[in-house]
This record gives sequence, C-alpha cells and structure tokens, in this order.
Amino acid sequence: MLLAVDIGNTNVTLGVFKGNDMKATWRMASSVHRESDEYAVMLLNLLQLGSIPASAVSDAAICSVVPPLTPTFVDLCRRYFHSEPLVVETGVKTGIRVAMDNPREVGADRIVDAAAARQLYGGPLIVIDFGTATTFDVVSKEGEYVGGAIAPGVVLAAEALFTRTAQLPRVELAHPKKVIGKGTVSAMQSGIIFGYVSLVEGMVARIQAELGAKTRVIATGGLAGLIAKETRVIENVEPDLTLIGLRMIWEMNRPKDADATR
Repeated sequence: MLLAVDIGNTNVTLGVFKGNDMKATWRMASSVHRESDEYAVMLLNLLQLGSIPASAVSDAAICSVVPPLTPTFVDLCRRYFHSEPLVVETGVKTGIRVAMDNPREVGADRIVDAAAARQLYGGPLIVIDFGTATTFDVVSKEGEYVGGAIAPGVVLAAEALFTRTAQLPRVELAHPKKVIGKGTVSAMQSGIIFGYVSLVEGMVARIQAELGAKTRVIATGGLAGLIAKETRVIENVEPDLTLIGLRMIWEMNRPKDADATR
C-alpha cells in the first residue's frame, strides 16, 4: 500500500492507496513543534482504527509547503514503514512542465494538483484550491503549468475579521440564506461566502480572457463543496485531488519492477 502525505500550512492530509483505490483519508493539524514519533503515534492509531495493518504500508509519497515538516515525515516513513518516501521536488517526474519565471517558487502541492487534474480531465483547465490560501492554477492544453493567482483563504479571511475587529464574532462558514444579511452573523456569512463566490467567478473570467480559451474548472480543498454549490463556474469538485496526484506521481517515478498492487 502507498501512504500519500500532503503537508499544508494548516493541516496534514494523509491517504492510503491500494493500487488506484483510496482506502482511507485523515487530517491532522500541522505543527512544526511535533516530532516524527508524535505524528507516528497518531498515524498508527488511525491506521488501526481503519483496520489497515501498518506492515501493509510499503511505499510513501510526500508533497510539502512547510519545509521544517518535510524531514519529520521523511523520518516517520523510514522508521515506521521502512520506506524511502518520494518527495515531490525539482527533478521528480510529474507530467507537467512548469512555464514560470522561477519554477522553484511554485508550491509542490500546486504542481501535484495540476498534474492530477490534467490526467483526470485534460486541458486547458483551472484548478482552484480552497486551503489556507485560495489558489488558482492554470494548465494549458499542452500540459504546461503557465501560472496562476493567490488570494487569502476563506478561513483566513473569516479569522481576520474576528481577530482584527472589536465587535465582529467568529462565525460558522455556512450557506447564507440571503445576500442581504439581517444580522451581524448572517451579514458576515454572506460577505465571506458570496464574496468568495464572486472572487472565483471574476478570476475565472479574467483568466479565460487572458488565455483566450474556455477552460474546465476543478475545485479542491476543504471548502470547495460549499463554494461550488453557489456557482456554475466550478464544474468538478475533487476533495482528494492532491492525494490522487501524489499517487499518480509516485506511479510515474516508481522502480520498474515495483509490485503494481502496492
């Protein structure tokens, strides 16, 4: 089995694959203060709860946007799964050519998302990831990662309203009944949710105009489903796109004689 690890600024998302089938997924909070042993205790318990023997995990693939946590999970894979993980970085085959001024600036998760979306849906396409940041990644018809845009994430924006104002409360990110809120909470929910829907629609329109082509739009990340319900611009929601991309990239880079069922 393959352990896929997506290390983000807010969460570490993990998935276990047997062949192409995802058997389980979990999330845990990202913390640079945890040691590999601490993460291992949590992960081994999750595997046990999912009735997956730790001994069945023979391979691992990692993408990370938190450099201090990368060696932590590399050490975890080596010590507890006796596996040398594939870390997505420069030199790893992804099926995507990065046509940027400085390709090293592009987060590994954005390349993994782009690679997975292109294999699943072709191109051209826009991948919107609703994570700590809301990112727009653009892939051409030829499979080139041509760039994108980065905006504050939905949760980050909501927390900023709460922490940077004296009277606005922390609110649940839920579907607002109306655009015109009749109270502080409903007004904040409207501004956050419908505001981000308008951000998505406006950015997609501008990107497509700049490309000169109609694109498929794929959304991923924890809040993708909530935003997608409010707009026709998003055509597909793939909550586990990054994990799927890690599996695909591991397949591209694995040894030729590796067991196909692992």
